[in-house]
Amino acid sequence: MKKPRLLLADDHRMVAEGLQGLLEKDFDLVGIVEDGRALVEDAARTKPDVVVVDITMPRLNGLEAIPLLKKAAPDTKVVVVTMHREPAYARRAFSVGADGFVLKPAAAEALIGAIRAARDGRRPGTAAAAGAEAAPPSPGPERSGASALTARQREIVQLVAKGLTAKEIASVVGLSVRTVEFHKYRAMETLGAANVAELVRIALENGIAKP
Repeated sequence: MKKPRLLLADDHRMVAEGLQGLLEKDFDLVGIVEDGRALVEDAARTKPDVVVVDITMPRLNGLEAIPLLKKAAPDTKVVVVTMHREPAYARRAFSVGADGFVLKPAAAEALIGAIRAARDGRRPGTAAAAGAEAAPPSPGPERSGASALTARQREIVQLVAKGLTAKEIASVVGLSVRTVEFHKYRAMETLGAANVAELVRIALENGIAKP
């Protein structure tokens, strides 16, 4: 029986190689990429059955890459594997087109099942995914808007609007990249922004950031 074709995307090579060792028995690995742009390009070229993608990656993060990937390879299923435990990340992943969501510490037990569930059109029963789906959605912009942003979220949105990367923002505000990404995606969820470009547009229109 032909193995499903799999593309891995993680900027930590050792993590990617660990996932490769976990998956290569059951899947045909077509490549490993380390940033979101390369992920979209390789997915368009190889048309894998499944992509396993991290969230925090350079150039284009996993959540920003998923919609582009789905457009380039519509039949490819996407399973997010991440250290981000906050339900907001799982909700965000599913909202942009992910077919599965697994926490890295649970990957050894849950990832293969999540990939198979995604291929069958089912979402995995991981605690993160279940929690994300059970949690009520954040209020949309018409009910909350800019006033619902925390001071930290507003600060980070302003820096995003200036064109700073998550790494640069982390250096400016004294937080980890992971924490910056978390605040950014909570802000996107609150404002109803589907991507960073939309976040910047909404921020400018609502006076959160200045041109």
